[in-house]
Amino acid sequence: MTVGRIGDREIDFVCNRSGEKLYIQVAYLLASEETIAREFGAYNSIRDNFPKYVVSLDEFDMSRDGIKHRNIRDFLLMDEWD
Repeated sequence: MTVGRIGDREIDFVCNRSGEKLYIQVAYLLASEETIAREFGAYNSIRDNFPKYVVSLDEFDMSRDGIKHRNIRDFLLMDEWD
């Protein structure tokens, strides 16, 4: 697991295993448009089709543009990442 950097943006976690990747952005809450734009926008330069997640304490799903949003508890209890 590493931290990814693309220009001035950072991906919190980049997980690699057997040629597969998983990208994870973590935020406490997605309480403002600025925070939402920052967390989801971190993926703008990544053009591959590996799973991309924004994880927070928010209970409602704010997934967009193929990027999945998950509550931290639900994310940690997932059997598989899709």
